Parts: sequence; C-alpha cells; structure tokens
Amino acid sequence: MYTIIGGDGKEYGPVSKEQILSWIASGRASLDTLAKTEGLTEWKALSEFSDFSPHGTLEPPITHQPKTYHGFEAKEISADLIDRGKKIEISSCYDRAWTLLKNNFWPLLGTTLLIILVEAFINSIPFLGAFAAVVIGGVFSGGLQYYYLKKVRGIETTAGDAFCGFSLAFLPLMLGSIVGTSLTLFGFILLIIPGIYLAVAYMFTWLLIMDKQLDFWTALEVSRRVISAQWWRMFGLILLAIPFFILGLICLVVGVFVAIVLVSAAVIYAYEDMCCPPVLAEKND
Repeated sequence: MYTIIGGDGKEYGPVSKEQILSWIASGRASLDTLAKTEGLTEWKALSEFSDFSPHGTLEPPITHQPKTYHGFEAKEISADLIDRGKKIEISSCYDRAWTLLKNNFWPLLGTTLLIILVEAFINSIPFLGAFAAVVIGGVFSGGLQYYYLKKVRGIETTAGDAFCGFSLAFLPLMLGSIVGTSLTLFGFILLIIPGIYLAVAYMFTWLLIMDKQLDFWTALEVSRRVISAQWWRMFGLILLAIPFFILGLICLVVGVFVAIVLVSAAVIYAYEDMCCPPVLAEKND
C-alpha cells in the first residue's frame, strides 16, 4: 500500500498499486510523484519503487470500468464482474480498513457519527420515524458508503459528501431501500435462512447505485449475483464484525462507533476487490 503527495500538496492514501496505476493512466499522478510505503518515513519518486520502475517492470495501467454499464442487463454485468473481479480476502479487507481508519480517524468517525445522529433524530419522530427509516434509510446509507469509497480511492472529500445520496440518486436509493428491505424481511419470515442470505447478498446495492449509476432493481440483482459467487467469504467478513462490536462495548461503548467505521471500511474494500474490474465496452445503440 502506498501514500502519495498530490499536485495540491496533500497526502492521498493508503491506496493499492493498482489504484496508483489508474491515477497514472488518467494523468492524476506520474512517475515523479512522491510516495512512501507503509512503515517508511522517507518520500521517494514512484519511479524508485520496483512496482513502478520505468525499466521494463511497470505493468500496463489498469483502466477501471466507467461509472455506467449502459445497455447491459443485470445478468451480463454480474457475469463480467464475477469473471474479472478478485477473490476477497477477509484479513486483507480488515487490514486495509484499519490502515484507512488510522490515517483518517476523525473524518471517518465524525462523519459516521453525524449520519447516525441525523438518522436517529428522524427515526424518533412520532408516527413518521419507522416509515422514514425504510424510505430514506438507503439514501443515508448510499451517501455514507460513497463517502467511504472516495476515502478508499484517495479522493478528497468532506462530511457534506456523505449526504450526496439526496442529490445524486435519491429515487434509486429510496426504491432500493424499500424493495430490498421488503424482500429481506419476507425472507426472514420464510424460515429465516433466506433473509440471512438476502441481507448479505444485497450489501453492495447502495454502492452500485452511487458508483455505477445503476437503477435500483439492477443494483439489487447485480449485488445479489456478485456476492452470491463469494457469499460465504462475505458472510465471514460480516461475522468477524461481532467480536469487534463486543470489544467496542467493553471499551465504554464508545468503541462501538470505531467498530462501525472499521467494518464499514472493510465492506468497501470488499466491494473494490469484487466490483472494479477492467473496462467493459458499452454496447452500441
């Protein structure tokens, strides 16, 4: 993992080698960009690292898929993501999440706590609270997850960006929340196991809507299909959150919020591994 100094003089990272290659391809970084790896204090040009050496070892830049899969159906998108995506490693997701948390502790914790408090206030409104939780819960989740995603990718962001779901994809996030919650609850009624399956399988829905600009039903289906290909791994990632939450409770309850940030970031890294393959060309209309 690398941290670089951007053209604005600010630090970005830690990010993977692949992310930096993508930045080089898009012109956001160059082989002269200063960087350092974890555990090092000395800044060096990217060209001095073997991963980015100009002497024949630099791999071709990875171009990640554009924001949209225009003209493709859920089955086609899912097949492409499954074929090109990586197998998630639970330990790697949490390791990267912990590094991200350490380097962005107050922004991540403060923004997450802000969203939790705003949602709690809305949910406390008599008669409307429960309805609002289902209707706009996904809008809050989508905005917050997109905020995390930008942090993971080293993109400058502010706490206000965590509310961008209301301006960028309000209707898809709202419909995704209503339909996804309804199907999951129905699954729990049907002997519980289908509900557990869907609760895990729909975890990428908000990210797919925000990041790939999919409509709500396509996002639900793509999330379900992609995660189903690695369902037990994803389930294990979520199951590992339990001891973190228990530890958070032991740490005077305040640690629960740190656990929320850690687990949320781990999910984002799982999304990056599974849902950011090379470009799939768009169909001609």
